[in-house]
Amino acid sequence: MNERTSPFVIDNLRGNKKFPTVWCPGCGNGVVLSAIVRAINKLGLDKNYITMVSGIGCAGRMPAYLDVNTVHTTHGRALAYATGIKLAKPEMEVIVIMGDGDACAIGGNHFIHTARRNIELTAIIVNNRIYGMTGGQYSPATPSGSFSTTSSYGNIDQPFDISKMAEVAGAGFVARSTVYHVAEMESLIEKGIEKKGFSVVEILSNCHTYYGRMNKIKGPVDLLNYFKENTAAASSDDGTKIKRGIFVDRDVRGFIEEYNGVIVKARRMKKYART
Repeated sequence: MNERTSPFVIDNLRGNKKFPTVWCPGCGNGVVLSAIVRAINKLGLDKNYITMVSGIGCAGRMPAYLDVNTVHTTHGRALAYATGIKLAKPEMEVIVIMGDGDACAIGGNHFIHTARRNIELTAIIVNNRIYGMTGGQYSPATPSGSFSTTSSYGNIDQPFDISKMAEVAGAGFVARSTVYHVAEMESLIEKGIEKKGFSVVEILSNCHTYYGRMNKIKGPVDLLNYFKENTAAASSDDGTKIKRGIFVDRDVRGFIEEYNGVIVKARRMKKYART
């Protein structure tokens, strides 16, 4: 029996949910979902001790298909909810699914400060460079000059480099891959989950329905080929291509570890005060 049909993989999907998914045919979200399931499988995590949190957007639907603890939160607030869950249940493996708009626009402040605090969460950011669910508006990650429903003459904003922002803000683990590079993406998700502290795995994904169509890219295969031809390993000297791989992997004390130290200190001081 192979990995794709193993009882463990099937057991981690909610059978009462209608398949195929709600996403457009060819959408990269399904590829990301499959990679997350396989990563959980390989790590041997107990689904009862996994919580997946999402905000609003196309990627926000992802946890609904997984048979783990799930929380579907408000737009941009997934990391805030996830922080509360991790503080209340530190034994939980908390995975946060966000899109580029959800993470870096309305949720940008939460993103920066979660990285600064190095909270023990794994953030998987599906970056399709547009608002795919609400009508194709440009997002903080939309490349300059690209077209969208709110940039009919080309986007004049400079896009965020999501991985670089996570790095400079203090995250313990930062990596990037694409939905074309499936094996690499799956490996980076595994490493992100295993890493203590705040892990950010940015995944470049395709939205051919809006981004592709409005920028004269015919379909999902063309966007996948774009990721193939226009990205390179982090170690590459080619400055014209988007870099993939691990950018940060450092051992920094996480917020929960520090917070537990405060609890111990407070209890000790309270004990001494009584004597």
